[in-house]
Amino acid sequence: MRGETTDGLLLVDKPAGMTSHDVVLAARRAFGESRIGHAGTLDPFATGLLVLLLGRATRLLPHLDGVPKEYEATIALGRETDTDDLLGAVVAEASPPSDTAIADAIVQLTGALEQVPPAYSAKRVAGRRAYQAARAGVALELAPVRVEVFGWRDVVRDGDSLRAVISCGSGTYIRALARDLGRLTGSAAHLTALRRIRSGPFHVQDAVDVETLRAGGASLRPALEALPSIPHVRVGAEDAERLLRGIAVPRTDVGAHAALVDERSGALLAFAEGVGASWQPRVVMHKVG
Repeated sequence: MRGETTDGLLLVDKPAGMTSHDVVLAARRAFGESRIGHAGTLDPFATGLLVLLLGRATRLLPHLDGVPKEYEATIALGRETDTDDLLGAVVAEASPPSDTAIADAIVQLTGALEQVPPAYSAKRVAGRRAYQAARAGVALELAPVRVEVFGWRDVVRDGDSLRAVISCGSGTYIRALARDLGRLTGSAAHLTALRRIRSGPFHVQDAVDVETLRAGGASLRPALEALPSIPHVRVGAEDAERLLRGIAVPRTDVGAHAALVDERSGALLAFAEGVGASWQPRVVMHKVG
């Protein structure tokens, strides 16, 4: 059942065939809340974790810890597509690579990388979206972007299909990793399935499915749970009143940032930055009452 507030955190397991925007719309209908922000979308064919913040909690989006991101990826070997995934047209074919070539390529695709985004991506060139230009038959010159891949694990090959769990930083295109693996092995490859299982401290096993969301059976998590990676500092009534007016309060922890919590209710009051001997509220969240 839904709680009394629409300020909070919602984890959703997106199914294939839905856009991330479709999930946001479902959450708006379920909670009657128009203010919903997300911490990274998924392509329609992909499944898995979407991290949503609702109501006043949307102000916390810039402060979410979203790294590492982890994906279960399935890569088809021997064919490259124009979209770098299963939805595109085949543009190159080659004999599938050897296991040794794949292992060598994975080493090259781990660490800090200069990654060229997919031709069908939301990147802009001279104000134009790359995917819009690609659909119009115009090839844009996409500049490489610095990304980081922390590792590939549970790598299993089954004929011309390769499965792996990939851990990476924000902004990494798994489609582009599949494309580049094919090219580095002297072959070709594209992504056929993708599932996000983790985004920072948030895991897909804790997410609600869309059917439950649509049926009104999803519950919001408290906004405080969106900030598990910084100190949670409890403050008394007097300091709580000061925070609500945007006034700094005495700093009681050495951390650079803190989630300041009302000691009476346990609710998040503010995301604060340590400035000298004070906590300066940067995002005021909760009304005391």
